[in-house]
Amino acid sequence: MSNPLLEQTGLPAFSAIRPEHVEPAIDALLAENRARVAHLIDTTEQPTWENFVEPIEEWEDRLGRVWSPVSHMNSVVNSDALREAYNACLPKLSDYGTEMGHNERLYAKYHAVADNADDLDEGQRKVLENALRDFHLSGVDLPADKKKRFKAISQELSSLTSKFSENVLDATNAWSRIIDDVDALRGLPQSALDLARQTAEQNELEGWMLTLDYPSFFPVITYADDAGLRRDVYQAYQTRASDQGPHAGKYDNSELMERILALRHEQAQLLGFANYAERSLARKMARSTDEVLAFLHDLAARSKPQAERELAELKAYAAEHHDKHELEPWDIAYYSEKLRQHRYSITQEEVKPYFPETRVVPGMFDVVGRLYGVTFHEVDGVDSWHPDVRFYEIRDADGSERGQFYFDLYARKDKRGGAWMDDCQPRMVTRNIAQIPVAYMTCNFTPPVGDKPALLTHDEVETLFHEFGHGLHHMLTKVDYSAISGINGVAWDAVELPSQFMENYCWEREALDLFAAHHETGERIPDDLYRRMLAAKNFQSGMMMVRQLEFSLFDFRIHREYDPAQGGRIYPILDEVRTEVAVIKPPSWNRFAHAFSHIFAGGYAAGYYSYKWAEVLSADAFSLFEENGVFDQATGQAFLRHILERGGSRDAMQLFVAFRGREPAIDALLRHTGIAA
Repeated sequence: MSNPLLEQTGLPAFSAIRPEHVEPAIDALLAENRARVAHLIDTTEQPTWENFVEPIEEWEDRLGRVWSPVSHMNSVVNSDALREAYNACLPKLSDYGTEMGHNERLYAKYHAVADNADDLDEGQRKVLENALRDFHLSGVDLPADKKKRFKAISQELSSLTSKFSENVLDATNAWSRIIDDVDALRGLPQSALDLARQTAEQNELEGWMLTLDYPSFFPVITYADDAGLRRDVYQAYQTRASDQGPHAGKYDNSELMERILALRHEQAQLLGFANYAERSLARKMARSTDEVLAFLHDLAARSKPQAERELAELKAYAAEHHDKHELEPWDIAYYSEKLRQHRYSITQEEVKPYFPETRVVPGMFDVVGRLYGVTFHEVDGVDSWHPDVRFYEIRDADGSERGQFYFDLYARKDKRGGAWMDDCQPRMVTRNIAQIPVAYMTCNFTPPVGDKPALLTHDEVETLFHEFGHGLHHMLTKVDYSAISGINGVAWDAVELPSQFMENYCWEREALDLFAAHHETGERIPDDLYRRMLAAKNFQSGMMMVRQLEFSLFDFRIHREYDPAQGGRIYPILDEVRTEVAVIKPPSWNRFAHAFSHIFAGGYAAGYYSYKWAEVLSADAFSLFEENGVFDQATGQAFLRHILERGGSRDAMQLFVAFRGREPAIDALLRHTGIAA
């Protein structure tokens, strides 16, 4: 049987990839890599970068490029057969990774190359420094019995985190509600009604269909006049994959969460760390767990008084104007939106007509072009996984190709929720390979309805710019070594710097005029509307800040304080965190943590604080543009040169200081969010 995964020379042949191709391709590549590495170790007496490290980097790159489309399709066109094939490979890949990390002879050869650092350039030294650190984190120093246990834990964690993610997806897909009387949906904007109607039609049903996908959930919780409907949707969403709610126990992640925490803790202790939070910081910018907690507690202390004032204002408004004297959690977004309209006469719906996706995307490209001198070109006829997907290339001013990316913007069934950038292939230049970076850019926006373009909320525009910032970090790199090119090798708590930096351009008039125009008239955003947008920008920013700090502290504490004798204490710790920082207390049946995929199934375990940490970096970086001009070319080129092009080739703090001239300060973040220092 021919196998498109093994025959792949350029971009993946998505339309030809079938679930039955996956396991044979991975089996073949793993066997090939094992044999090649063993032969190389046996036959290389004096290892150098060229005769030892570079060939291994090339083999690892091929494995990554074959697995990438499989992993991606599992997220964007999920099916039972693909899921089964994907899951069958996870323990095999985990085994292989653990095996390489435990290979003492391989470790010794890498050490020998690193010991002759005089022959290496800065990038090669950084690759080896990271590799030796990762060997240690993989347990290469452990005695045989502990290595065996380490490997078993790695395998089990790989399958448990995948199962966690599946449960969340299945629980999200399992709930829907058909509404046969449109009066029950009073308050919903027309765009949400159109989507609900279209969803029903796609499922060959009459009426209006609500789901837990975000483009359906968000309008209900924000606009639906029917408090009972809001409560039902809130309950279904906040009890996904748990022992509570409409599907109580069916997709329950409770045991998985306990097991994941226990295994992470055990593995961290095998490596000599006190807990998993310490282990997590080995690859991060923050220097200690105390430093992270001090940072979060400090931000909470500065933010909570404002959050409390904001909630008091909301309660007073709801009582005075709507005779609502008790606010339930499913009332917060609804009355907040009413207050926003009352105070600023602005709604997401009023703004949406100015953000047609057909203008926003090319306008975003224009913003990036002005900052960094690159251009974007759509390419037709590129094979993809869905008809909605588009493909682009990025070119330098001299016309040379810099990177490529897929755009998959709309929500649909069997596609994981949220928005993300992922790596199709990294930049890599060796004696045998000259490979440009390719990215997947994925969002879940409301698709076009009828012959209208997709209209984005301003929040969705920010999401798009955020993910594209990650994409630029990946695609504009000039580092030739794949292990440290683009986002690879970047400290996890600094990786959000380029993404959060890009969000600033969603608020600057000079930038908005490049991409915000009415989809029917072509009129730019009127001055009055723009002033109201700015006035509303930091509406409830204190409440939003403490919510993010709640997630960050919860994540860090459950990993730092894990005690095998007591178990994860997941909800007791969450309750303690909420007592310290939260102003809104959810109902006892709320099971938010059961669907917290970022920390239980994503890469953010004991790292969710990174969002706030990097926000300090991004706000401080953008403050230099505020001083010099938001499209100042010299500042743009400096950001490109010191941050985007350098990837993980130097420590994140060194790169930041090279750009900003000093270490980061928190003032700009507090100013940007309207929270008084």
